[in-house]
Amino acid sequence: MKVAIITDQHFGARKNSKLFHDYFLKFYNDVFFPTLEENGITTVVDMGDTFDSRKGIDFSALSWAKNNYYDRLQEMGVKVHTIVGNHTAYYKNTNHVNAVDLLLREYANVTVYSEPTEVLLDKLKVLFIPWINQENEANTLKLIEKTSCKCAMGHLELSGFRVNKQIVMEHGLESKLFEKFSHVFSGHYHTRSNNGTVFYLGNPYEMFWTDVGDTRGFHIFDTETVTHKPVNNPYRLFYNIYYEDTNYQTFDTREYENKIVRVIVRKKSDIKKFEKFVDKLYASNIAELKIIENFAIQESEEFEAFESEDTLTILNRYIEESEINLDKSKIQNLLQEIYQEACELV
Repeated sequence: MKVAIITDQHFGARKNSKLFHDYFLKFYNDVFFPTLEENGITTVVDMGDTFDSRKGIDFSALSWAKNNYYDRLQEMGVKVHTIVGNHTAYYKNTNHVNAVDLLLREYANVTVYSEPTEVLLDKLKVLFIPWINQENEANTLKLIEKTSCKCAMGHLELSGFRVNKQIVMEHGLESKLFEKFSHVFSGHYHTRSNNGTVFYLGNPYEMFWTDVGDTRGFHIFDTETVTHKPVNNPYRLFYNIYYEDTNYQTFDTREYENKIVRVIVRKKSDIKKFEKFVDKLYASNIAELKIIENFAIQESEEFEAFESEDTLTILNRYIEESEINLDKSKIQNLLQEIYQEACELV
């Protein structure tokens, strides 16, 4: 049997941004649902962080999620297994109060897992592992030790895997705790990475500048062969444009309509021509434009910021190359959290 695995959908993201939801919807309408229909898939495993905010949801965002996702899955007769992630658990030390359980009770085809549970997918027994916290950690580790499941799916924070293209997580549980499984699939980190046993599958679409150019989508899992293959999302939201006295008259701006664009200036000999270049971008109805001509962190001869780097990359590298006598990984993770929260205020 073929099963669709999707994770970290973050409905309601960026303060229920219409721009982001329109971008999400293009993926669901053009990629996700057609793939389910073409492959006769009637089971979806959602590995966590279905909704973006653990504190609440905008009614409009909930309506969007139901109308464009859950109602359609229900109409198609698709069974949905939903695992609680850290963004859907209200408290940090327990999963019992969670968004997916409270918001989706009307859907008989949706089952929510707030505790580790052995589930039969066709003939394959799989261990579902929701977000591990203070309350459920001992029970979760005990079940991992005694289970006969060869495959696990969950929302895990493991060390040694990429959070995004720039950061490798240096704290969290050790992956050796899951060595008994032949395959472990997880959400939580939005970029794809694996060590041959543990597979972080990544989220379906770009959400931050750190995602630019990073392949996104979902996966099809075969319960008989215990193999998975990606279905990539061809649509992008974030674009870098490198300006080097670029001819505005011949520059094609059509693909940037309703996109978030960053112009990185490498060479600007004529200000008026540059202004016309920018005017042409605005005329193409871009959603947001940022222009980068210099960098804030250029204070020492030992550190150089490059125009191809985004803000978070520069900060992380600055910390890594500094001589501070502190846990650099914790500072980097804290900066990432602050940066992403700041992005959501935009």
